[in-house]
Amino acid sequence: MSDERRYFGTDGVRGKVGQYPITPDFVLKLGWAAGRVLAKQGTKQVIIGKDTRISGYMLESALEAGLAAAGLKAVLAGPMPTPAVAYLTQTFRAEAGIVISASHNPYYDNGIKFFSSDGTKLPDEVELAIEAELDKEITCVESALLGKASRLVDAAGRYIEFCKSTFPNKLSLAGLKIVVDCAHGATYHIAPNVFKELGADVIAMGIEPNGTNINDKVGATDVAALQKRVVEEQAHLGLAFDGDGDRLIMVDENGNKVDGDQIAYIIARDALRRGELKGGVVGTLMTNLGMENGLKQLGIPFVRAAVGDRYVMEQLLAKGWKIGAENSGHIILLDKVTTGDAIVAALQVLASVVGSEMSLGELSKGMTLYPQVLENVRFSGDTNPLEAEAVIASVKEVEAKLGAKGRVLLRKSGTEPLLRVMVEGEDAELVKSSALKIAEAVKANC
Repeated sequence: MSDERRYFGTDGVRGKVGQYPITPDFVLKLGWAAGRVLAKQGTKQVIIGKDTRISGYMLESALEAGLAAAGLKAVLAGPMPTPAVAYLTQTFRAEAGIVISASHNPYYDNGIKFFSSDGTKLPDEVELAIEAELDKEITCVESALLGKASRLVDAAGRYIEFCKSTFPNKLSLAGLKIVVDCAHGATYHIAPNVFKELGADVIAMGIEPNGTNINDKVGATDVAALQKRVVEEQAHLGLAFDGDGDRLIMVDENGNKVDGDQIAYIIARDALRRGELKGGVVGTLMTNLGMENGLKQLGIPFVRAAVGDRYVMEQLLAKGWKIGAENSGHIILLDKVTTGDAIVAALQVLASVVGSEMSLGELSKGMTLYPQVLENVRFSGDTNPLEAEAVIASVKEVEAKLGAKGRVLLRKSGTEPLLRVMVEGEDAELVKSSALKIAEAVKANC
């Protein structure tokens, strides 16, 4: 078996709907192949959740047919956040969980990601085994052994109760006015209820999904509308989730954005204050230098993983630590959940707000973010522009100017056909011009 994955990226199988591999015939075979590999628990059940994209109906049906052919039952949870599917997979002792989502991407993209029976992402060897099955002719178990499909009617209620259970019993959100932006995505019928039931005055937005408006000028990838609303409503803070509910970006009382690095810092510092911090914090190559320095001042260990929550998870498990984060808003809290969970992460920050009697803006001041500019360059073709001499030369020139007080990172996106150019340093103007300079060199060599 080759150890080179052809279909699975950093976050499952993803692409544009209607283009290989996000086609009904491939997804049907993927369901069959996954069913053949994952059926170990004896329950013969696979939980399927999806976000609110119009293509979810088509892909859900294809997966259901593939699983049935392999002899597995599809338990349909409907629109559910990705972490909810991980939770339900565990509680039902299912063979696996499958999420139909392209997370923060536009509606015309979609993807299939899997959770193992213990609610974690599939190990590489399991993904490779599924890919090996995809090379075979699809078969069908005999009629008496075919899988059935059923609907999980109380999925939302179960997950809402789980989220609430991660918030300290002795605390309440009463007296807090919160704007909650659900990105017209999978949290639209869940997140507002979680915060309301804990006592908050909730103003909900991004809760009218129509199949094509997911992540469109709303949610964690575009917080401008939330920032405006928080200020207009004179709210205490705002919460922005992405389309599948595994990313969180917050907005403070003054309309300032609070990103994943700041959120992880607040959670880690609060755990330290309570004497409950286990180990340190795992970030990524994109984590702001300001977070690293802020944690160092508190005496909290910090390490960087490759970009992608699966790599953050690997480091957490290797070190036995509990808090991991990406600045894009993936927050993993292993003492509470098995994967990135935006609602649960928001509740931990809210517990810090209530417990410390400080505003989100005040809590965010503990660390100073360095100016960081990210330029995305669309990329297609077989050559690697990052290895071009002109690109390497421009990077060296910028690094010499930044010195020890800055850094440059170039990488390929694991979820989109993009090359990412990141420059960080103390001088905002120098950082911006440097990022543009390198991006131009990359474009010229695409």
